[in-house]
Amino acid sequence: MLSLASDHRANLQSRGLSEQVIAAKGYKTTPVAGWRSFARRLQDKGLYLSGVPGFYRDSDGRWTFADVQRGILIPVRDVQGRIQGLQVRRDNAERRKFRWISSAERQDGCKAEGWTHLAGGVQEEILLIEGPMKADIVNYLTGMTALSIPGVNSLTQLQKSLNELKELGVRRVMTCFDMDMMRNPHVQKGFCALLWTLDGIGIEFGTYLWNPYYNGLDDYVWKYCMRE
Repeated sequence: MLSLASDHRANLQSRGLSEQVIAAKGYKTTPVAGWRSFARRLQDKGLYLSGVPGFYRDSDGRWTFADVQRGILIPVRDVQGRIQGLQVRRDNAERRKFRWISSAERQDGCKAEGWTHLAGGVQEEILLIEGPMKADIVNYLTGMTALSIPGVNSLTQLQKSLNELKELGVRRVMTCFDMDMMRNPHVQKGFCALLWTLDGIGIEFGTYLWNPYYNGLDDYVWKYCMRE
């Protein structure tokens, strides 16, 4: 029921995504109003809103959706391609640009989990990256499968996902976190915990590094490898 605004479409294209991939990934623009109407239309289709992060009952007992700042709505998908959560990349946000959609502590609401997101089919080697949008971009530009986590300090769902992928044939994980990790002690501490997690799973792992002028792997691949 949602659409994608022209400025958000241009933003995604400037990052290297094609029109076809943008449509296939399901990116949308968060509406600034009309959430109660959306909830009613979903119920009219026979859909059940309880237990879906973002939806809750207002003071009148009617279903609605959590107020969300305008931005790009990002579907976060499991190994089978099913949407298990939503993130929003908020317009004009200086801090915490990416936020989970949640209705925790609301009547009949539901909290969000720190879901992983798989972009691409199962391969023997996969990339481990921060953020579903980056995973989608790197997968499209390189053909390499990318598994994203919300951040190096958000590992609650990682072990479950990697155990599932290991059973499907994944043998090696290469971490690809932003290069500012090299100078951020807080991130470095989380990265060490991540390596312990990978070691405990019993899967081969390593780390990719690149020119730190390009902070993210998505920027490096698109702006350096593909364009320059």
